[in-house]
Amino acid sequence: MSNRNTIWRRLFIDDELKRRLYVIIFESDTPMGKAFDVALLWAILLSIVLIIVESIPAIPDWMNTALVVWEYIFTGFFTIEYIARIYCSPSPGKYVTSFFGIIDLLSTMPFYLGLFFSASRYLMILRTFRLIRVFRVFKLFSFLEEGDKLLKSLRLSFPKIMVFFLFVVIMVIALGTLMFMVESNEPGTPFTDIPTSIYWAVVTMTTVGYGDIVPVTHVGRILSAVVMLLGYTIIAVPTGIVSAQLSRDHSTDDDTKARCKECGSPLPDSAHYCPFCGNEIE
Repeated sequence: MSNRNTIWRRLFIDDELKRRLYVIIFESDTPMGKAFDVALLWAILLSIVLIIVESIPAIPDWMNTALVVWEYIFTGFFTIEYIARIYCSPSPGKYVTSFFGIIDLLSTMPFYLGLFFSASRYLMILRTFRLIRVFRVFKLFSFLEEGDKLLKSLRLSFPKIMVFFLFVVIMVIALGTLMFMVESNEPGTPFTDIPTSIYWAVVTMTTVGYGDIVPVTHVGRILSAVVMLLGYTIIAVPTGIVSAQLSRDHSTDDDTKARCKECGSPLPDSAHYCPFCGNEIE
C-alpha cells in the first residue's frame, strides 16, 4: 500500500511529466502540440455532428446505439483532457476561470447532467465554441485581434445602444397600444389584447412578418405600413453606432503607430517594408 501511495504522490508532483503534458496540450508550436490540437479539433467536429444526427428521430436503432457509444468515447476523451489541462497548468485556478476553461467545462458537463435530465444532453452543442482554438492552432491571430477590436467597440457603444433600445421599447408599446385601439372593435380581430398587439408591433418592426396577426381595417393597414418603414430605419441605427466607434478606434490606433518616412502611412508592427509604398524601414 505504501508503494502505491508513493507512486501516486510522485505522479502528482512530477514536474517533468507536467511540463511535457503542458507542451503537448497548451503549446501548438511543437509537432506533438500541433498534432494534439488538430486531433482535438477533429474530435470536437465529429462530436458535434453526432449530436446533430442523434436528434433526428428517423435514424434506425442500430445507428442510435452506435452514436451513444461514440458519445461516451468522446465525452471520456474530453473529460480526461480537461483534467489533464488542470493537472499540468502552472495556474490551475486561472485556467478554470478563463474563457477556454469555462467553455471546456460547459462542453463536458451536459453529458453528465443528461444522465438525470435527458434534454440537457443537447447542450453539448456548446462544444462548437471550442473550435475557436483553430485560430491559435493555425496562427490566425490577426482574426483574433480584429475580433477583440469589435468586442471593444461593442462594449464602448453599449450605453448608446441601450438608450436606443429603451426608445424602441417605448415605441413598440405605443404602436401596439394604438393598433389595439384601431382593431379591437372589429369582429374576429386577432388584436384581442394589448400584449398581443405589442407582439405584433415587435414582429412587424423587426421586419420578421410571421403573418399570424394582420390588421383588417384600412387605418390598421396604413399604421402597419408606417411601422414597417420605421423598422428599416431603426435596424440601421445600432450598426451605425458600432461602425462609428470602430472608425474612431481605428483612427486612434493609426495615430499611435509609427509612420513611413516616405509616404506617411501607419506601419504594421515588426514590418521591414512599408505595405503602401514599399520603402525600406530603418
